[in-house]
Amino acid sequence: MKNGVKRNIALLSALSAFTLPAAGATPGNALVMASNIDAISTFDPAQVAEALTAEILANVCDALVASDPQDASKYVPALAKSWEASEDGKTITFHLQDNIVFPDGSPAKASDLIWSMRRVLSQGFGNAATLTEFGFDKQNMEQTITAPDDKTIVLKLDRPYPVELVVGSIAENRVAYMLNRKAVESRAKGDDMGNGWLNSNTSCVGPYSLARWNQGESVVLQANEHYSGPSGNKLKRIVIRHVAEAGTQRLLLEKGDIDVARNLNPNDLKAIAANDKLQVSSSLQPTMYYLGMSLSDPIFAKEKVRLAMRYLIDYQGLAASVMKDIGVPRASFVQLGAFGALDQKEGQPFKLDVEKARQLLAEAGYPNGFSFKMIIGSDPYADPIAQTMQQAAAKAGITMSIERMANAQLYAKTRARDFQGALLGFKASVADANSMASRFVANPDNALEAKLTQYPSWRSSYYSEDMNKEVEAALFERDPAKRQQMYHDLQREIMQKGPMAYIMQIQHNAAMLKTVHNWKWNGFRVYYGDATK
Repeated sequence: MKNGVKRNIALLSALSAFTLPAAGATPGNALVMASNIDAISTFDPAQVAEALTAEILANVCDALVASDPQDASKYVPALAKSWEASEDGKTITFHLQDNIVFPDGSPAKASDLIWSMRRVLSQGFGNAATLTEFGFDKQNMEQTITAPDDKTIVLKLDRPYPVELVVGSIAENRVAYMLNRKAVESRAKGDDMGNGWLNSNTSCVGPYSLARWNQGESVVLQANEHYSGPSGNKLKRIVIRHVAEAGTQRLLLEKGDIDVARNLNPNDLKAIAANDKLQVSSSLQPTMYYLGMSLSDPIFAKEKVRLAMRYLIDYQGLAASVMKDIGVPRASFVQLGAFGALDQKEGQPFKLDVEKARQLLAEAGYPNGFSFKMIIGSDPYADPIAQTMQQAAAKAGITMSIERMANAQLYAKTRARDFQGALLGFKASVADANSMASRFVANPDNALEAKLTQYPSWRSSYYSEDMNKEVEAALFERDPAKRQQMYHDLQREIMQKGPMAYIMQIQHNAAMLKTVHNWKWNGFRVYYGDATK
């Protein structure tokens, strides 16, 4: 019997013996979380876009570098033990760790990684934008993403981008996960390069592997026995149960049926704070929650209509109720904590003002308002925020209908440009204003066939050649003070006429049993494998 077959049988045996925990108990060797996982649609790193799936994959696959748990603006070794840039800033060389192996025990080489990175470009899914915005494409990838030997990766840039921005945007990103080329190619169907298989499987260098995914029910990760990288896998299994309702998550936690609850509302958090058997850990995320408006709709194509919508959001009222302990009111597209971000006061110049909204609507040609549909997902705060906005909009003469759906459906519709208005979230990839400016303001190609699904600007059919130039100028400005000022000016401009009305910057809370120790996270990463019980 071949070794691979033996390992598969062993894994299946382990999984068949493992069932989700009975009431009042969780396995001592597993971390059991409750979360809303209905947005998961694939585990292919070339295609994943949802924040939760990205979080899970970051605990399955190592990238070239990792964000520092103590300071998310800094990077530490992962697959690469060191890296350096050329004097002109156009070549970055990464030196891989010794003895990197895949979950099946086979050796991993630089050639696997460059195949994985080129695969992202070849597949052409949304994550290809992470590479194309730095000059990589299908035509030049064999010359610009290379491996001169088994332990070296070389990235050749077309322009001298800020090196730290490239490291954070590419080397720390899922486009730099090392897939097992042999394993993935053997499961390929036609020219899909293994995409169909990777929808529900993983095969990369990292602390865990995807052992089971029952859509809409649970995800089970299994620790890789051959892993010796920098990430942890102290607990042998990570179990994520799909529980959409915050109240149900809290009940399961209080009964001890789960170790961690991830989607609680302010009332649940208040009750948990008073429970001496439970604890809460909080982390301000680089995630903006916003109303996206489609400029393909003639109503929202008018700047004054979009500005009016900003005055129909009760930021402070939400902060004291729905958003309490869940988010910080913010109208800027750049998250607090990023280089180039406006401070908290300047980044939130709006307040609920129905009369101001009425005035703007009249100037836009809608003195009696209009009607539109807003689609929302299953996040616990989506409904109350939408209803609050609906009530304020009605006072300005706007009839706003609300359609609620699973997050996966919400994302599918917005990425197909099939909406008028939508409540959405988007997470920055690095602590630099360019991360959001390059997605919310810049739009390389507004054509429908371009399918730039990872650009919220494209989804909203927003295109401005002048704004594209402003984003590019800020990116390449070498003087940090000037570059920061350029981002400040850009934020002020976009707050007045951009396609999105930003509402809040999300704060994540993890409520857990006090038997859980070493829960570690920052704005860009949750480190499952460091937790112990």
